Amino acid sequence: MLRIYKSQNSHLVLVDMLDGLASPSQVIWYDLLNPSVEETRLVQGQLGIEIPTRDEMQEIELSDRLYQEDGAQFMTMTAVAKLDSDYPVKVPVTFIVKGATLVTVRHADPKPFQTYANRLQKANGQVCETGELVMLGLLEAMIDRTADALERAGSEVDGISRDVFRKTNASATKKTRDLQSLIEQIGQKGDLLTIVRESLVSIGRLVAYHVALEGIGPRKAAKESRQRIKLIQRDATSLGDHALFLSNKINFLLDATLGLINLEQNQIIKIFSVAAVVFLPPTLVASIYGMNFEVMPELQWRFGYPYALALMVLSAIVPFLYFKRRGWL
Repeated sequence: MLRIYKSQNSHLVLVDMLDGLASPSQVIWYDLLNPSVEETRLVQGQLGIEIPTRDEMQEIELSDRLYQEDGAQFMTMTAVAKLDSDYPVKVPVTFIVKGATLVTVRHADPKPFQTYANRLQKANGQVCETGELVMLGLLEAMIDRTADALERAGSEVDGISRDVFRKTNASATKKTRDLQSLIEQIGQKGDLLTIVRESLVSIGRLVAYHVALEGIGPRKAAKESRQRIKLIQRDATSLGDHALFLSNKINFLLDATLGLINLEQNQIIKIFSVAAVVFLPPTLVASIYGMNFEVMPELQWRFGYPYALALMVLSAIVPFLYFKRRGWL
């Protein structure tokens, strides 16, 4: 899908493809979403650039993600899609800035793209005259959405913490089952925070690379661009620190949960161990009086059988009371 936006009265306007293509000089933003070969060739022909393929966008080398070619800046970052779901995914997004025109190439649809485009098209929306400003606006929208996701994740992590350390009178089996569910939740939050941190780091690298390039100097939007870039860098850094804090908290909760599970398992093993020790003396007495010896005085006693039973009961009660007194039960 190809969406083309041109500037009209300092606001973006979506070009209707049925009315014909706009002049390349009028276009501010080419948005390629899962583009076809024809759409890719159309943008390449109008701008004289080579758009990276999906495989090239997934390269992790910095030189393959941030580079200059054909008079354009190619900058690929890691975005996060499906942040509202339980299974967010990371997707590469490429920004190509050539002159006053921006090209975005993506094979997923992160929500900030459509939200920001709709906001720019409003009559009282943000003024946007260059492709660079569109790119900065998209980065700000993605950072805002990331901040919302981190805020939600922080609240959910606090809820998990309360569940891990709450006092309960539930049975050991029930508590173990709950802790297993908590481990699954902790794993999901850990995956989310890992993806978010990777995205924030890639945004920081992209912005730093863009600032380092020549040509961002004296021009109409240079001052505004510098101010917004500083804000983006500051926000990305602060959110990265917050995500790191939440990751450390998640690791602590994971260790605590595994420790509680080990305690529950040890408690069960202790019960079996104490039971085995308690019943060991009666078993010994029963084994002795179950031997077929020819000379065994107790066999001739009138009260030999009750005596043996009482001895077995007594041998079981004494260890039980001792363990109870020591607090082992």
